[in-house]
Order: sequence, then C-alpha cells, then structure tokens
Amino acid sequence: MSAEERLDPTSLVARIIAELQANPDAQRLLLRALLTNEFLGMPARLDRIEQDIAELRADVAGLKTDVAYLKGSDLEHRLHRKIRPLISGALALKRAQIVQSMVQEPNRDFLDRLEDALENGRITEGQDARIEATDFILHAQRRDDRAPVWIAVEASYRVHANDIQRVRASADALSAVFDSEAIAVVAGYVIDPPDAERAEASGVRCLPVSPPAPI
Repeated sequence: MSAEERLDPTSLVARIIAELQANPDAQRLLLRALLTNEFLGMPARLDRIEQDIAELRADVAGLKTDVAYLKGSDLEHRLHRKIRPLISGALALKRAQIVQSMVQEPNRDFLDRLEDALENGRITEGQDARIEATDFILHAQRRDDRAPVWIAVEASYRVHANDIQRVRASADALSAVFDSEAIAVVAGYVIDPPDAERAEASGVRCLPVSPPAPI
C-alpha cells in the first residue's frame, strides 16, 4: 500500500473500532495485547477494595457504637454517685433517695407497688416495662411543703428526642402508680438548644452534667 493509499489515523481507528464491535473475541485479544497483566487484573482488585471499604465502614460503625456505649456507661456511673445532690439542688428537693438505677437493683417495696399497680390496672404492661427500663428513679420531698415527689431520669452522653419521650412516659407511669407528682428529667454532657426547647415543651427538666476533666 502506497503512502497515498494509506488511511489517515482517524479513519484507521474508526475501522478498527468497527471491526472490534463486530467481533467480541477480537476485543479480548486486543486488550491482552495492549494492556499489562496489572491492568487486566484491576477489576478484581477494585472489587476487593470495595469489599475492604465496606468492611471498614462496618468496623467504624461498630466502633462508634462501642464508644457511645462506653460514654453512656461512664455517665451512668458518675451520675449514680452524684445524682442525689444534683437533683436536690436543681429541683429544690430534700431527702432524695435512689430507688432504681442502671447500677442498682430496685428495692422490694418499689417492685411490690409496681406489681400491685399493674394487677389493678392503674398501669399497662408497657408502662411497667418503661419504668423498669428507666435509667434512674428517685424519691424525695419538696423543701417548701415536704410533699412527696418521684423523679424519673434518662441519662445520655448527648440528649436526644427519644430520651425526652422515654422519660416523659416514665414520669407519667410513676405518677399513675403512686398517685403522686412525678418529675421527668434528662441528664447529659451535651444538650443542644433544640432538644432543650423540646424538653421544655414536654414538661421535662434538663440537667446538664459537667464532663470529666481530661487526663
């Protein structure tokens, strides 16, 4: 073929592409001729990389859950030691006693009163379960008139809407059991303004807790 008869590069490439589209087997042969083994194995490696990324994301999600649990557990243990003076000062109460907490079994008299309320229909099984799951329950007296009052507390590193809903339900159930005033309280290291407003609208008191000093 003379120089005049040779195809220009654009036409040559177009012809090769047309031939390859008509013959899939030729496509694979051309790829093997043009590409190194490293490039040919890239799809498989990309699949492995995607799988590794998915596993890493799962590990990070699990780690976040573990950290959140540890933070919450730390808060519960710190609150168990200091919640009586915190509650008494914030709510103008005295003689505050922990009746139930995440690190303390409820006393027998308290459980008997719950069972009686459940058997007599003053609370539902769902309300009974909600009381049982409440992080802290305290009994105290008002300073001004010594009237008895129950306090339900949900503790969370960062207070969220579900904490507010749960503790509101706990306080309402306690009020039904004991036919007495019950105060709902959320306690946490972080209480964002929108959640503080949500708590106030639900009649739930906010109890900010100072985080531990860094070591």
